[in-house]
Amino acid sequence: MGWALVAAREPHHRTGWIKRFDARYWTVDFARPMMASVVTPRDTGAPDALRVETVFYNRHDLAGLIWEAEDRWDHPLLAYETKRDFRRTVLRFRWRSQGVKPLDALHGPTLVIEGRDAGGVSRIWHVRLWNYAVGSGEDAVVTLDFDALEGGFALPGESDSVWAGDVDRMFVSLVPPTYDKSEAVLAAPAEGWAEMSGIACWGSGSVLAIGDVVMPEHGLGMTGGYDDSYHLTPARLVRQIVQLGYRGDVVHYVGMSHYMRLAAAGSGFQASAAGDVLNAPCAAWHRALAAECAGAGLGLIWSLSYELFDAYCPDAWKQRDAAGDPALTGWEPPSTLLSPAHAGAMDWLKQVARAFVAIGLDAEPAVKFQVGDGGAGRGERRHRRCARAAERRADGDARCAGGDAGGIDGGAGRGGARRGRGGGTGQPFAGLPAERARRCPARGAARQCAAGVGGACLRCASVGGL
Repeated sequence: MGWALVAAREPHHRTGWIKRFDARYWTVDFARPMMASVVTPRDTGAPDALRVETVFYNRHDLAGLIWEAEDRWDHPLLAYETKRDFRRTVLRFRWRSQGVKPLDALHGPTLVIEGRDAGGVSRIWHVRLWNYAVGSGEDAVVTLDFDALEGGFALPGESDSVWAGDVDRMFVSLVPPTYDKSEAVLAAPAEGWAEMSGIACWGSGSVLAIGDVVMPEHGLGMTGGYDDSYHLTPARLVRQIVQLGYRGDVVHYVGMSHYMRLAAAGSGFQASAAGDVLNAPCAAWHRALAAECAGAGLGLIWSLSYELFDAYCPDAWKQRDAAGDPALTGWEPPSTLLSPAHAGAMDWLKQVARAFVAIGLDAEPAVKFQVGDGGAGRGERRHRRCARAAERRADGDARCAGGDAGGIDGGAGRGGARRGRGGGTGQPFAGLPAERARRCPARGAARQCAAGVGGACLRCASVGGL
């Protein structure tokens, strides 16, 4: 064969270089129900800016804008090198924000550094960005010299010297303006944003090697899902798709747990049909994804299913069996499936479809839309679910139709490469040779390797059929 994928860097592994803290490689994360996303504006023309969108529902909600020393998300051939020594590095950027705690406030944006001190003891340092800022609380230039950082709120009285020689990750905290650590629900969802622009990094520790392989085109398309990639920048995702040789249409499943705008309901939150059905971070992320795909010459198929995170679904919207039990998938916590017989559920789903199609139209006039999750089927989980239903029923009669809940949602998954352009059989590994339905060593024994369905697994670097 003319080429092969390898997990470790070899002499023939093509390598490029990036500056540490390249905007494309930051991530976000947070706890439900809040939502956040990070994108890199294409109109800047250079990877020196990022924008975080947030929506808070509780007074204690907190999002993290994260930089990790180890690249855990990219394909091994495209990942940046692990370099935990942040010394001899200076980071400077312009910070602008609105709708989040400002830099000069109590609980304002704080750089949390996780690693070990010079003696190898695990440590966490809290660096108040305002101590290194010039400007106002919502518009300032921040300069961080990792050889001279001090943790603590008030300096020098509360100084806690940072040793940046062994860092695992760092993140900037973002909280709502009324943040007070209490569990109180906000009177209304609070949207906010923060931008880092003019990101510059210098010093002998400021450069990272990065895999820069460009694989031959192989005739396969990529299938992905928002619930798997909400925390990454779209630019980072599209770089991987293109350089791993995927072309044509990207089947993008919009997911079941991150796109919806929520409203308080009882002791929790539920999807809201009032106003915009998509939350602001989701809309911003998908606008960026559509633009990145269009810029790379990739088509985009928007995939929407009847699946919805169970905790966010009104009871009246759920499919139910003859015993009145709601349709629940095998995920933990579970998702449910919307009833096509409920007008309110279908009206909401139509609004969601229109919202995503409108985003697609802004980037590309030829919009493609798919009803149903575009990933591989959940055959194993479906049969476990039916077995549980059988145990609950006195007559033990539980029949399992193709797809979820009688085939309404004809196939589901959470990303990975596959042949074709969407759809699902409910039997994802039927007819495949046993060696291609193998377990992925990077995903663990509980999950199937994406290479088993004919593509390159983004986790373990194996290739289907090899």
